[in-house]
Amino acid sequence: MENNATLHQQLLEAGVHFGHLRKKWNPKMLPYIYAEKKGIHIIDLNKTLDCLHETAAALKAIAKSGKKIMFVGTKKQAKEIVTECAQRVNMPYVTERWLGGMLTNFNTVRKSVKKMQSIEKMLSDGSFDNITKKERLQLSRDKDKMEKVLGGIAQLGRVPAALFIIDIGHEHIALAEAKRLGITTFGMVDTNCDPNKVEFPVPSNDDATKSIAIITNYITAAIAEGLSERQAEKSEEGDEVEEVSDSELKLNIDEEGGESDASKKAKAAPPKRRVPSAGASGRKPIQKK
Repeated sequence: MENNATLHQQLLEAGVHFGHLRKKWNPKMLPYIYAEKKGIHIIDLNKTLDCLHETAAALKAIAKSGKKIMFVGTKKQAKEIVTECAQRVNMPYVTERWLGGMLTNFNTVRKSVKKMQSIEKMLSDGSFDNITKKERLQLSRDKDKMEKVLGGIAQLGRVPAALFIIDIGHEHIALAEAKRLGITTFGMVDTNCDPNKVEFPVPSNDDATKSIAIITNYITAAIAEGLSERQAEKSEEGDEVEEVSDSELKLNIDEEGGESDASKKAKAAPPKRRVPSAGASGRKPIQKK
């Protein structure tokens, strides 16, 4: 309870409760709105806390199962925070422009990533030493351009299991693609958005840097916890396998010890060569005159 009270205080200090102007509101956000002050809607932080715990638990379970969670935040206020948090838990992220078809046309996007990685490799190992300086410069520029947009998803081999979105109104293309593919969606939802568009909404101020930071860091901590639990389970399984193999080895030694000397000799003795009998080759014996 004390922990909840502390978190509530932190959310209050970060300004998570500040919504948009009344004239910009979405009526579907009514259950999450506490009051209206000077024409601005105030979000109910108790509801935010409940949603935050639910979201964190769900993301922790996804991380524990070994699946990938993509962070999406292309707003100026969110870029640095999202990049830092996603890198901390080794998850894919998009902080520049969302390319249309990044999920629905994933194979084509993967080709672009592979092209970027091959240019990178060739520039580092000296494969491009024979080309002109102008061509090398052009390739470097292409790589930098691709790195900016695709750098966060370079290690993503398949479509992620979930999307965590900062401002679902701003990232509507990413949300639509995730819905089309049946990907679980989580998001920070302000008073001007429809909370029903995401499966796990967190009613909060998605414009203030402090608000984005506190929510994203809380989510990241839950993901990190899930990953560490997965690692602990893996190491336990490894220990069990080792114990089993040791007991099997002992059993084999015992069995070998119980073998008879005759069978050991038979195993040790080399196989005898069969000597072909006379005429076995099909040749007729030579007759002396």
